[in-house]
Amino acid sequence: MSQPQTQFRSRCSIARTLDVLGDKWTLLVVRDLMWHGKHTFQELQASEEHIAANLLSERLKRLMALGLVAREAYQDRPVRYRYALTEAGRSLEPLLLQIMGWGHAHLGGGLFDPQTGRTVAEASPGGPQ
Repeated sequence: MSQPQTQFRSRCSIARTLDVLGDKWTLLVVRDLMWHGKHTFQELQASEEHIAANLLSERLKRLMALGLVAREAYQDRPVRYRYALTEAGRSLEPLLLQIMGWGHAHLGGGLFDPQTGRTVAEASPGGPQ
């Protein structure tokens, strides 16, 4: 894969990855595109976490600039777009699975199974399990 033409704060690959994915919204957008069948701006904005429109717009633009998301017009008047992960974006799935597994084990978060499209374990009421 070619390197994105982006200014990074460091030569460290961890720091660079955090520059792209380290905020509290970007991986949730990727999650919804990857697993939850959300592909329009309205669908993404309607997620449980309720990302503000300006933040969602900025995250989508950044993900597109980095080659992780592509968009395609599905309506002309007004123009509306459908968003989808590219191959590079889909390659984030193992990272999402690791983060989800850690959160479930240590923070009591829900555990989603992408194979079945269902939550297979819910968060415990008292926190970590």
